[in-house]
Amino acid sequence: MFEGEKKLLGLTVHRAGVHASLQDLGRFGYARHGLSQGGVMDLHSYCWANRLLENNPGCPALEIVIGMAAFRAESDLSLAITGADMQVKLDGVPVGNWRTFIMKRGQTLTVQAARTGMRTYLAVKGGFQAEPTLGSVSTVVRNGLGRVLREGDLLPAGNSDSLAAVHVPPRYVPADQETIELRVIESYQVADFSSSALERFYQSEYLVTQDADRMGVRLQGPAISSPPGSLISEGIALGAIQIPADGQPIILLNDRQTLGGYAKMGCIARVDLAKLAQARPGTAVRFVAVSMEQAQRDWREFCLYFDL
Repeated sequence: MFEGEKKLLGLTVHRAGVHASLQDLGRFGYARHGLSQGGVMDLHSYCWANRLLENNPGCPALEIVIGMAAFRAESDLSLAITGADMQVKLDGVPVGNWRTFIMKRGQTLTVQAARTGMRTYLAVKGGFQAEPTLGSVSTVVRNGLGRVLREGDLLPAGNSDSLAAVHVPPRYVPADQETIELRVIESYQVADFSSSALERFYQSEYLVTQDADRMGVRLQGPAISSPPGSLISEGIALGAIQIPADGQPIILLNDRQTLGGYAKMGCIARVDLAKLAQARPGTAVRFVAVSMEQAQRDWREFCLYFDL
């Protein structure tokens, strides 16, 4: 995906950082083959990065986790940065966040350790150029689709016309939160949980653990009693809340396995998953029930706004 002759234009990876990968909206229709959907974890930040650049909504962008990366421009580029605050600098000068900027050939963009959040999105005018696999360029390491960035990789992108500097309106920039509220669309299995288990689930506070990645997030808090008996493994939806034998909830995300047999409370509302994607270990999580109709209205409004 990243190899190519140096005559190609774009960004060269000077320092790969903790974990950076090329992502888009993901690949769909392949779960029956055991393939994860992949795609960006924080859809809100990703969509804003492309919107600022007037890109098509599914243009590939970089998802940078934790930070500590650096890139050198091989051509003049118009870029946008959104998501976690990673103190991005261009030749040592702070760039700011949730905005566009111009990078000239030969300049270096440095991404420091995240001060808030977990994931930053770096988009380029026209999108980074990569050959899709099964309709997507998204990296899913567990499926052998793509790989994380390495030093020396070239990320092809065409020369960009200079754009007027624009930024995301402040009301759309998420505030850093020590406690996040996640809305739950209850599943058909919720009836199998006892009333006391449901009460504990909704009235308790859980903490994001260190065991959190693109596959899912393990939480720690008051244990939830699983329903008795065994369940037949079935397809796992994005945002599914599994309750394993130890009673500690697991929220499954983009690179999740496609089948699972744990009991499920339900799914996190799609538009709320961006908050979880940016939640650092130690962030408190509370759950609240939401109707399917309300969750659908919110998702439809999001899709219409970003033309998804």
